[in-house]
Amino acid sequence: MAATHLPRIPVADAVPAAAATAATGRAAGVVWAIARIALGWVFLWAFVDKLFGLGFATPAARAWVNGGSPTTGFLKGAGENALGGVFGALAGQVWVDWLFMLGLLGVGVALMVGAGLRVAAVAGGLMMLLMWAAQFPLETNPFIDDHVIYVVLLAGLAVADAGDTLGLGRWWGRTAVVRAVPFLK
Repeated sequence: MAATHLPRIPVADAVPAAAATAATGRAAGVVWAIARIALGWVFLWAFVDKLFGLGFATPAARAWVNGGSPTTGFLKGAGENALGGVFGALAGQVWVDWLFMLGLLGVGVALMVGAGLRVAAVAGGLMMLLMWAAQFPLETNPFIDDHVIYVVLLAGLAVADAGDTLGLGRWWGRTAVVRAVPFLK
């Protein structure tokens, strides 16, 4: 049996390849971090606009601080859709408003600081799937809309440990509470 001879790669040639791989990993980490911060801002902005009625998606008269309901407009509009009756009945319920606003705030803060991304991915993903279901069937695409894309992005951020770059994720992961309950990372 003849021995197969593989070409020998000099160490000097292997170093640039390793450096390129490391650079690609750093670049990917920065891209994930930017995506995390951008999506965090989407959640935080929705919270602030609904809280104060800054006139973007929520007029001042319907601000939560002025007695408005952050869920009524969206969920009442769902009344004409497949699951509209279920979601329409939830519109304006105090406990639904509180859960929704706390969810927007919590997910937004977690994404912005880069800590608690697994919890944020689950909570934010659930919020997005419920909002997707409230609009089903979709008007412009039979299955996919921005809510589904956000679910995928949230999952990617969590599994990529996107909080470790430009965030507190690495520090948060070393805390005693996270070492005891790793899901909190």
